Amino acid sequence: MKDHDTQHAQPMHVDRDGPRHAPPLLLIHGSGASGATWGPVLPALASHHHVVRIDLPGCGQSPPVTSYDVPAQAGRIAALLDELGLRAVTAAGHSSGGYVATALAEQRPDLVGSLAMISTGPHLDALLPQPAILRALLAPPFGPLLWWRRSDAMIRKGIGATLAGPAPIPPGMVADLRSTRYRAFRKALRENTAYLAEQSVPERLCALGLPVLVVFGASDPRWDPASARRYDVVPDVRVEMLPGVGHVPMLEAPELVGRLLLDFAALRTGTPPTGPA
Repeated sequence: MKDHDTQHAQPMHVDRDGPRHAPPLLLIHGSGASGATWGPVLPALASHHHVVRIDLPGCGQSPPVTSYDVPAQAGRIAALLDELGLRAVTAAGHSSGGYVATALAEQRPDLVGSLAMISTGPHLDALLPQPAILRALLAPPFGPLLWWRRSDAMIRKGIGATLAGPAPIPPGMVADLRSTRYRAFRKALRENTAYLAEQSVPERLCALGLPVLVVFGASDPRWDPASARRYDVVPDVRVEMLPGVGHVPMLEAPELVGRLLLDFAALRTGTPPTGPA
């Protein structure tokens, strides 16, 4: 079962897959991306869950907004979950989507039952020097000019710079990245930095007391892979390091990521596990 909804009260494009009576699984993409990032793992997840994917404001098919503050982003998702009548969701965030998922649990603990962080940098000092193509696309004064002149090949090259090796890139992901606004992307990056500077993600998770899954590529070129061990301080945490995987495990190891998410969710929801990952 699948449909595409545009929420009128909240400026976000929403995709819903899987049976509506199944345990809810919320998927939040990273900066500048869209719900299409989760495409390769979606069939496995939707066979067991009511999967809700959103395009954050200014990304993919969602229009821009005034504020990209992380708590504000979380508040918009909370309003969406209220509208859909969903509670105690398993919330999975990729990269900075993990910050939004964490902020959602901070604001509305009634809405979140567990958290999965995929390639989510724990602290600012774990950030590595960024690939040259990403610096060129983001840095003024030439960044805005290059942004609007991006070809599909350039977008694919930008995605590829975050991977550890070749991996299929969904066409919908490329199309949605083309739609993402430069100004929205820049503002979101600044707000993500502010959220991390205020308090690290592991510290925030310790205060929440929720089950947490952390998935990190052992060859992530954006965040120091060793920094994943900083999550060990979280009381109820499982940290999974994926050998030979970069920043987007959903593209590079979709079957493994799907199993990890399903098994993690099954521990709380009682859905059938998929077996050892």
